[in-house]
Amino acid sequence: MTAARHSPRKRFGQNFLVDRHYIDRIVAAVDPAPDDNVVEIGPGLGALTRPLLARVKRLAVIEIDRDLVARLSAEFSPDRLRMHNVDALTFDFATLGRELRVIGNLPYNISSPMLFHLAQYETNLRDVTVMLQREVVQRMAAAPATPDYGRLSVMLQTRFRIERLFIVPPGAFRPMPLVDSAIARLTPLERARAQIDDEALFARV
Repeated sequence: MTAARHSPRKRFGQNFLVDRHYIDRIVAAVDPAPDDNVVEIGPGLGALTRPLLARVKRLAVIEIDRDLVARLSAEFSPDRLRMHNVDALTFDFATLGRELRVIGNLPYNISSPMLFHLAQYETNLRDVTVMLQREVVQRMAAAPATPDYGRLSVMLQTRFRIERLFIVPPGAFRPMPLVDSAIARLTPLERARAQIDDEALFARV
């Protein structure tokens, strides 16, 4: 399956990862065990899906594009690939259980809302490894009193330990984005949440 056989849809922010070097590096960074509860957001043409399924017994994927859902469903057994044809921004991740290991190449146009959405499920998460626009990752990990520090930094650093893993250049994608991407890993903090009684109010800070 190649990117040339599917016309990327701008409304879904589709840029497909095609470089095997970076595909392998991302899977190695996640390093899933066979019984891990792995969830892939936006599998696209299956660049990460295939090597993940080579390492885990079952994989849940969330994909909004019905054409891509049909392609992946035709390629993989439903016993191993649990397909959810929904918008990840509205998906209830709690339905997938606990100790979730989330992985995904997040469209730039929904990256911040998607991170805020995932933050609501921190007690269900083991870790989150995502590819985002490089500038977004810089904001996520920014230190206080620096230019990049802001709402996204506060919201995520209250809940997660954030690691910047490596840069992925535009040439690793088809079509090529105009900016660098970066891989970030978010691991829920072991301590209790910062006594946030009203999650909706905190999200508006």
